[in-house]
Amino acid sequence: MANTAFIGLGSNLGDKLKNCLEAIELIREIPGCDLGAKSGFYRTTPVGVEGQDWYVNGVISLRTVLPAHDLLNWLLGIEKRMGRVRKDKWDPRTIDLDILLFGQTVINHEDLTIPHPFMHLRRFVLVPMVQLAPDSIHPVLGKTMSWLLENFSDDGQTVTELEGK
Repeated sequence: MANTAFIGLGSNLGDKLKNCLEAIELIREIPGCDLGAKSGFYRTTPVGVEGQDWYVNGVISLRTVLPAHDLLNWLLGIEKRMGRVRKDKWDPRTIDLDILLFGQTVINHEDLTIPHPFMHLRRFVLVPMVQLAPDSIHPVLGKTMSWLLENFSDDGQTVTELEGK
């Protein structure tokens, strides 16, 4: 049975937009996955850290027959292939690939939490999610992506769409 997964993409090292586009091309090659829609890309301020360069963020949707953990392993492999080194949790990264939603599945494992535990607290996730799936329901909060964004507190998270991307 296929599920629709939403994947968050982010980069704040090197050619950030190129990194995100390259990751999408590599995701296209994952067996059992079909790329769906792609949001615009956004220049965003780092959240939760000081002194880092701005990010490029976006979201894609996939139809996949893979179990969520298998998809995660493929995404981690792409991150590694693209030069991501995981030392500290909030370090700068060439690419960050997060499973935001996986159908209406809720997973709470040591290595995987779906829905992504911070997605409703990140404007850089909600803006592209609303672009792709405004009526998609957060399976834990029971609210649409549109509702979550409309009720987001203004906390200084700047999200600006990149022109022509």
